[in-house]
Parts: sequence; C-alpha cells; structure tokens
Amino acid sequence: MNSKWSIDSWRGFPIKHQPVYSDLNKLKDVEEKLKSLPPLVFAGEARTLKSKLADVSEGKAFLLQGGDCAESFAEFNADNLRDSFRVILQMAAVLTYGASLPIVKVGRLAGQFAKPRSDPFEIRDNVKLSSYLGDIVNGIEFEASVREPDPERMIKAYSQAASALNLLRAFATGGYADLHEVHRWNLEFLEGSSQDNKYRVIADRIGECLSFMKACGINKNTAGLVSKVDFFTSHEALLLGYEQSLTRIDSISEKYYDCSAHMLWIGERTRGLDEAHIEFMRGIGNPIGVKVGPTMTNDDLLNLIDKLNPENEAGKLTLISRMGKDNIGNVLPTLVKKVDQEGKKVVWSCDPMHGNTFKAQTGYKTRAFENIMSEVEQFFQIHRSEGTYAGGIHLEMTGQDVTECVGGSQEIKEENLGDRYHTHCDPRLNANQGLELAFRLSEELSKYRK
Repeated sequence: MNSKWSIDSWRGFPIKHQPVYSDLNKLKDVEEKLKSLPPLVFAGEARTLKSKLADVSEGKAFLLQGGDCAESFAEFNADNLRDSFRVILQMAAVLTYGASLPIVKVGRLAGQFAKPRSDPFEIRDNVKLSSYLGDIVNGIEFEASVREPDPERMIKAYSQAASALNLLRAFATGGYADLHEVHRWNLEFLEGSSQDNKYRVIADRIGECLSFMKACGINKNTAGLVSKVDFFTSHEALLLGYEQSLTRIDSISEKYYDCSAHMLWIGERTRGLDEAHIEFMRGIGNPIGVKVGPTMTNDDLLNLIDKLNPENEAGKLTLISRMGKDNIGNVLPTLVKKVDQEGKKVVWSCDPMHGNTFKAQTGYKTRAFENIMSEVEQFFQIHRSEGTYAGGIHLEMTGQDVTECVGGSQEIKEENLGDRYHTHCDPRLNANQGLELAFRLSEELSKYRK
C-alpha cells in the first residue's frame, strides 16, 4: 500500500544525482520564485497527450519521441529549434505512411537541461571539479566558478523553455508544419542521399496520397490537419526541486500536474522503487515514462508499474527499453511477456541510443548507426514474437548536420567525429541519420499491416 503522497513528500526519501548547492537560502529563494511564475504547459494539454498515448497502448497510434541529449543555453536560437522540429515532422510523415497510423510527436525539447553523470567529479591535470550536470545546474567549461552549481540557472532554464514553447506552438499551428512542405523537404533529403532508390518508393507513394487529397479539395486552406500538428514536450524529471516548483493543482481535475512539460520520465539511474524520483512522479497527473535497462527484473518492473500507474490507466505509463543491441534479445522478451500476462496497460517504446555508446579511438564518445538500427529491429521482432505492440521510438537527435554518431548513408567515420562534434553530453543522430532511420523503420512498421 502506498503511503500518502504530497507535493513535497519526495524530500523524505533517498535521492540520487542531485547537485550540491553551497547556498541553500539562494536555492530556496529561486524555488519560491519559480512557484510564482506561470506554468509552461497546461494540465489540459497533458491530458490530451495521455489520451493519444492511450491509443498507442492499444495499437492505434505510434509514438515518436526525440530531441537533444542536453539542451544548451549558448546554442539556443530559433534556427536550431526550427531544424529539430522540422526533422521530427519529416520523420513523422514517413512513419505515418509505414504504420498507417497517427504519429504522436513528442520532443525532448524546452526542458531537457539536467543530466545524471556516472561520476560527480571530473579530474583534468590533477584539478578536481564538479562534473557538468547540464546547463540548468552548472556550465560545461572546466573552470571552478562555472562548475559550481548555481540555483539561478533554473530561472534561465525556465525562461529558455518558455521561449522555446512559444516558438514551437507557432511552428505547429502557423503553417510551417504543412504536410506538403514536409514532403518536399523529404524529397530534398533523398536527392542528396545514397539511398535514393531504396526510399524513393515510399516517398513516391506519400506524394501520390497528397496528390489524391489535393484532387479531393483537401489542402492547407480547407483542412487544418494538413497544415497544423499536435506537438508535445518532454524531459527527464531529474532536478526535483525545479519540478516541484512548477507543479500546480489543475482547477478542473483538482489533481497535481507538473507544468514544466507535457510528459516526464525517470531515468535508469534514478528509478529506485523507494527513492525520491519514483515518489514524486507517482503523484502527478502527467503521462510519465521510465527507462527499462538490462538489469531490470520481472518483479522490479511490475512493482514499478504498480507504483507509477496503480489504476492501470491506458496512456499513463510508457516503458522505454534501453538495453543495447547485445542485451535486448536476452532481457526484453521475458519482461514483455510478463507485463502482457499481468494485463498491464503500458506503451512500449525503444531507446536504442543509451545502450550502444562507446568511446572511439579518437577519444570521442559515439554511437554506431547500424548498432542503433539493430536494437530497433530486435525490439520490433521481439514484440511480434510475443504478440504485443511495439509502440514507439525514443531518440537523441538534432536537426543540425553534426558528426557525433558514426555510420549511416553519410558514412561518417571515427576520424570525422571531430569535424562537427557539438553535443554537451551524449552523441546525437544528425538530421540525415534521423531521416534514414525513419525510412528504415517505416519498412519495419509496414510489417504490422500484413
């Protein structure tokens, strides 16, 4: 039986991966300031996302979740945000064709500022400083004053998130998301891709569908669905003081909602059943996710599900598998089978990024595109074998032409990583790699229709 929950009950539980602030009075002042600021998103929007994720859990839609590993203050601008939004739209259009289902679009945007680190300290040339924990906590430069956790950064994170959300809403509803334009962008991608012939068939069929719709009088002037999209935001709810400060009571449902994002998730390192992150997340009304890594057991997973979704609500809980290509075949089938046998209503999504990270000979942390695809393909094969639904994909990606992951049709090699390696934490798929993955995944999704 769960104990009584309150907005700050998590403070009485063990907690991991939190910064150590030297000035607790300053921290308290910042949290009080955040409490007085308007919500970034609204409870009604979170409920809309939950209803769409309920469709995913029932095999009636597919979840595409993607964006930055860790958002940066310095690199935040309209062009970068637009490009990330654009590539998600492009991928969604391709996946819609493959799945013949609506694609629920959720960005790792407007709030993905905090990152857990394996070591709380970093040592360079015998100098020991706090590790970089994301721009919401400290700076990436290796300087004592910059690496000192600063609560004021939470205010800056809030402001940037507000600006990003304002722009995303404009992109989603102001005509930029016109499906015809999205299709044109994909054709431009194919013209510069070595995979043109392979993926051209899919693109041509999408074009035929759009032509048919146009002939029927369905265009951006007559149908809003052609030119507008629903777009939601998400991030890892790591910095709980920030999350609590942006949690509000919804006047309609009288439930608490974390209004920092539409969807929040718990990472692999903070999913302890009797720890603070689980305690906080079990009490909010938002749809939530939890990372499921290779050490997860059947009992642990079922206990997590019961704690986070005790009423077994469809759309409430997304299980984000992040096993690694060499582990997924040994671990995931048993978990999927057990969850299905127990009748748990969940969305199964695949994070093929975090289990496939390695250090290149050049010293850069990277991921291989083919390893990522291998985990994705195995994820779908496992669900087909178990008779369950592979409901989503969760990617660290960007709309920029970075060189952070090796492979793909661009044939990025380890020696190319330093050309445009811009991430503040983990390596991301670039725009071309993201689209290539979408075309290959579209082929995989089409198998469900046969």
